Amino acid sequence: MTTHPTETMIFEYASGGLGVDDTTTWAVEAHLESCAACRAVLADVTDPATRDLLDRVADGIATGIASGPQPVRRRRLRRTGVAARVLPWLATAAGLMLVAVLFERTFHSLPSLVLLVAPMAPLLPVAALWSRRLDPAWELLATMPRTGLALLLRRTLAVLVAVIPVLAVAGWGTGHSPSLWLLPALGFTAGALALGGLVGVDRAAAVLALTWSAGVVAPSLAGGRLPAVLADSSSPWWAVGTVALVAVVLVRARRRPLGGLPRTS
Repeated sequence: MTTHPTETMIFEYASGGLGVDDTTTWAVEAHLESCAACRAVLADVTDPATRDLLDRVADGIATGIASGPQPVRRRRLRRTGVAARVLPWLATAAGLMLVAVLFERTFHSLPSLVLLVAPMAPLLPVAALWSRRLDPAWELLATMPRTGLALLLRRTLAVLVAVIPVLAVAGWGTGHSPSLWLLPALGFTAGALALGGLVGVDRAAAVLALTWSAGVVAPSLAGGRLPAVLADSSSPWWAVGTVALVAVVLVRARRRPLGGLPRTS
C-alpha cells in the first residue's frame, strides 16, 4: 500500500469489520509496520476495553521478564568442519600402520604386514571425506553444482598429504621399496574415486578394503608369503592401473555434472 489507509479503513481493520477483505487487511498490516502515524490512528480507534486489556497483558509480560530468572548463557561450542571430523580416521590409519610395523619387526615369519596394509591405509579417511554422517555441510555441498570432483580431489589430496608420510616412515622402518607401498596406496585411492561415482565413495572404499582383505591379506597370512601382486615386478602394473583409474575418474567427470560424481550413501 503506497498511500495511507483512511481512518474508516483502519477502524474496520481494528474491529474486524466485513468491509475489509484479506488483500486489504494484509496491505494495511504491512503499512502499519512501517508507519507510526497510522499506528497512532489505530490506537485511537481501538476499543478502550481492548486497549486496556492489551496494556495489562503488556504490563504482565514486562513484570514477568523483570522478575524472572536471567537467561542462562550457554557456552558456545566451537564449530568443527569436515577436516576435524576426519582426524580420528587419519589417526586410525596411522595406528594401523604402526601396528603393522610392530608386527613385522616382531614376527619375522609373517609376510610384510606393512605392504599388505598400505593399500588400505588411505581408504578410511577418503571414505570419511564424503560421508553425510561426518560432513556437517553435506546437504549444502551436495546441492551445489560445482561441488563434486574438484572438492573431492582437493580433500583426497589433503588425505594423501597426511597419509603418505606415515607410509614412508613405515616403509623406511621396514626396508621396503617406496614403489611397493606407494603405488598400491595410490591405486586403491583412485579406485575408490572411480567406483565411488557408481556406489558412493564410502561404499566403494569399504568394498575395496574387504575385497583386498579377503582376497590378498588373509591368504598371504595363511600361506606365509606375499602374493605376486606385491612383488617387485608388479610395480609397473600398479602404475599403469593407477593412471587408468585416474583417467576413468576424469572421463566420468566430463560426462556428468561435477556435483553428481561423488555419490554418497
